[in-house]
Amino acid sequence: MEMSELQALLTPEGLELLDGVGTIESTAEVARAVSRLRAAGHSPDLVSAVVGQARLRAKAAAKFGPFGARMLFTRAGLEQATRLAVAARHAQRIRSAGLTHVSDLGCGIGGDALAFAGAGLAVLAVDADEVTAAIAAYNLAPFGDDAVVRHATAEEALDGSVPAQGAVWMDPARRTAGHSETRRVAADDYSPSLDWAFEVAARTPTGIKLGPAHDRGALPADAEAQWVSADGSVVELVVWTGALAREGVRRSALVIRGERSHELTSAADAPDAPVRELGAFLHEPDGAVIRARLIGDVARSLDAGMLDEHIAYLTSDAAVTSPFVQSFRVRETMPANPKAISAALKANGIGRLEIKKRGVDIDPAAFRKKLTLRGDEEATLILARIGDQRRAILADRVPAAN
Repeated sequence: MEMSELQALLTPEGLELLDGVGTIESTAEVARAVSRLRAAGHSPDLVSAVVGQARLRAKAAAKFGPFGARMLFTRAGLEQATRLAVAARHAQRIRSAGLTHVSDLGCGIGGDALAFAGAGLAVLAVDADEVTAAIAAYNLAPFGDDAVVRHATAEEALDGSVPAQGAVWMDPARRTAGHSETRRVAADDYSPSLDWAFEVAARTPTGIKLGPAHDRGALPADAEAQWVSADGSVVELVVWTGALAREGVRRSALVIRGERSHELTSAADAPDAPVRELGAFLHEPDGAVIRARLIGDVARSLDAGMLDEHIAYLTSDAAVTSPFVQSFRVRETMPANPKAISAALKANGIGRLEIKKRGVDIDPAAFRKKLTLRGDEEATLILARIGDQRRAILADRVPAAN
């Protein structure tokens, strides 16, 4: 968003027009709204801002629920924003540590700051981009003086000091002007730099949000690394230090499903469980468990073994219930070739098929075209390397544990 568009939007006329338009779900609706608003005599800047925000508000519902209907966004700011359910758990951790202030450095559109302020923490929210800082100020306005927004760099805002009983929250990333796009980058190309961020974290209770695939070897040895998944997707890695890092915890997998959460913690990476033959059930660990390298702990808790020492699948003879895995009841196994698989699908009357793969160089979309699918039944096909063989496992999903 350009500053001229934001200025046009942040007027009584602009905000009233935005509320009147409501959410816009599709490209066709965008075109119709633009034509209607331009015909009504509204300026190009206002029309662009209103339609853009209406489109983003529709997308924001997945992260912010009903709160998104009154917020403003940039496209990249929404993409990078922490889901409100996740941010609320971060806020609770800070409160539980006895801290009362948070300096949110690189606040974006203010998603984390909203959760911090909503939890009763005093917030200083900072962003280096002027447009984004203005949007954060709008989103945080209901909290008054309890949430102050500054347009500044993280380094300028911190200025070497943090309030007593204060914490720092950072989301380092490469940002372009106006947050038109945001991408995760190399360790030496973040803003603020990771060297600076980790230096701050070494002396101040800090949470640093990173991409889930961040280089594990580059993480501070004395910090807690927490991988977070929400409704099946691994959304972030948070590095916690100082009073925010729990004693004896260096690895954590936080699994959030709906309004419920489950956590697995450890003092170090867990050794893998022994390999065993495929049993009656196959279990796929949650992505946060895989990233945290706690697969072995999950396997031992379920009396399960590894399907292959290089593949993140577990297997057992008995059904299990765990929020840390998705389980599949095995129907049969066969060579991973289309002819054998199609014969099994036909014999079972399977017309709807989910395809998963791990450890094999197969494009599921292209592979599906080689299969014969007829019938009213559905199943899951798991393509995996087991030892030196490529195998296909036909299975049924077991309802996930809450």
